[in-house]
Amino acid sequence: MREFTKEKKFRKFKGRIESLEDFVSPEWWKYIFDSIYLKTDADVVMDDELTEKEVDIFLEILKLKKDDRILDLACGQGRHTIEFYKRGYREIEGIDLSEYLINKAKQKAKKEGLKIKFRKGDARNLPYKDNTFDYVMILGNSFGYFSNASDDYKVLREVYKVLKPYGTLLLDIADGDYVRNHYKPYTWEWIDDKYVVLRERQLSHDKRLLISREIVIHAQKGVVVDQIYSERLYSQLEIEEILKSAGFKNISFHTNLILQSKRNMDLGMMENRIVLTAIAPKENIKISPKVKVFNICVLLGDTNLKMDNEYEIEAIRQLKIALQKLEGYKFSYIENHKSLFYDFGNLKTDLVFNLCDDGYNNNAKMELHIPALLEVLNIPYTGSPPHTLAVCYDKSLVKAIANSLGIPTPNEYLIMPEDTTYNIPTNFPVILKPNFGDGSEGIYKDSVVYNSIEFTEALNRLRKEMPTTPILVEEFLTGDEISIGIIGNLPYDFEILPILKIDYSELPDDLPPICGYEAKWDFNSIYYKKIKYVPAELDKEVEEKLYDMLLKLYHRLDLRDYARFDIRFSADGTPKLLEVNPNPGWSWDGKLKIMSEWKNMDYSEMLEKIIRSSLKRYNMI
Repeated sequence: MREFTKEKKFRKFKGRIESLEDFVSPEWWKYIFDSIYLKTDADVVMDDELTEKEVDIFLEILKLKKDDRILDLACGQGRHTIEFYKRGYREIEGIDLSEYLINKAKQKAKKEGLKIKFRKGDARNLPYKDNTFDYVMILGNSFGYFSNASDDYKVLREVYKVLKPYGTLLLDIADGDYVRNHYKPYTWEWIDDKYVVLRERQLSHDKRLLISREIVIHAQKGVVVDQIYSERLYSQLEIEEILKSAGFKNISFHTNLILQSKRNMDLGMMENRIVLTAIAPKENIKISPKVKVFNICVLLGDTNLKMDNEYEIEAIRQLKIALQKLEGYKFSYIENHKSLFYDFGNLKTDLVFNLCDDGYNNNAKMELHIPALLEVLNIPYTGSPPHTLAVCYDKSLVKAIANSLGIPTPNEYLIMPEDTTYNIPTNFPVILKPNFGDGSEGIYKDSVVYNSIEFTEALNRLRKEMPTTPILVEEFLTGDEISIGIIGNLPYDFEILPILKIDYSELPDDLPPICGYEAKWDFNSIYYKKIKYVPAELDKEVEEKLYDMLLKLYHRLDLRDYARFDIRFSADGTPKLLEVNPNPGWSWDGKLKIMSEWKNMDYSEMLEKIIRSSLKRYNMI
């Protein structure tokens, strides 16, 4: 038997670490479950007597029939799967992401002459048809390993799909409240005659994760493993909430498994576990999932004020074509703001698809007035509420909020319209932009300045163009510029789209690499012709840290249904938030649509996902 993976063999000892959370790999679960895991956790996962007692408890709860189809999800080395099979439940199989543990399960089953099917697979994308299993079991605290709770939600949705109508999920997870109050910050133990394991634990800053560090030392070889991992902590209330969100009902909490180690040592997350069941209440009949036809009113900008804009006309045409492809919906349109109050007062609709990102009467300052009016009239609508639109309209305010959450932003200061004196930057280059605005209005190639003369010229030009708008003077970042899109709603039902990078490589060297007004709206400009959008290639850990930051901001700003975050890296590689876009551009050729395509969603599917996110938020589906 190998004693540790090749990857871990050459992993360096990290020394003292103040914050374990900063060193957690977002995909730690890909590497940790090997022979060393079977040693460090042997007092639980290799104890046959304990496994038998646990199966006794599970059978008392489930009342299984011998011909029930059972899936042991995240089965590890198959200890529960094998024990159930030995008890006569032959329609059981196991699946786990660890190839090492699955091979161990297969070897053990073969050695004992047991015909059990084990396979490698990801719990977020199960390789089974819908309505396959009577029971799905997730045992031994094998839930909550992902860095985002949305992935836990995906697991539960997959379980829901593969369960037969009114099938049962059996879940055995750590008692999150108990762990928060009783975890041991430091422990150590000999796990056999040669190996000693040192453990260090900390709660994450939001107290939702327990971060653990294990240093395994061999008596002769020294440190063989220094690994850090995290597990999400669910209280009974929190696990019930995510189960209900995933569609489960009749959630029953049966018992807590209280364990003691035969080594009389640290059991960590396995010490006190909640055992619960939940039912997937599906009807076993073949009907379309869209029996109800939803009446959707699509609210656009005032098209009477855009008749000379060929791009806007084409965008609306493409939108209507895409919506026509969706089944289960009846669409109507409001495109004239002169009769808006009358139309709203007489509106009979299930939902307003609010695509009026131009604002009332195509005035961007009045974008927030549309959802405010809809709320007064108690009409459901897609997208963010008025207070969110108001905050995000103020670029400097958004970044102040981001800073309060520990999210880096460019250095900046404001010059107010009434200011007669102002500071000239000491560090160039900087970029000048309107603090209020939409669609990169006021941001041109000359907005990036490299000396005090260019600064004064750019400031005077902006003040003349927008005399009542504060001017934001911002550090100009020279690294990659990216956009991250999110569709859905927190805490669980959301999807992060593939990250988009703005490719400036074909721009002439004498032009600053920015995606300003010329790049978006001057179709004859070199910016429009040369800038491309390509998938970003980021380190996985950088991605996960970005996701963590932006989800905090999504929650703090009360963003709803969909949003886009624009970020640029500094010269030293620090990602800094530029802007938050609630209700971002919905056009057939926009960033959100491009990112969705990379997720294998066509334009129609992207629009429907936004609509259904809103319908679900209003509990209509």
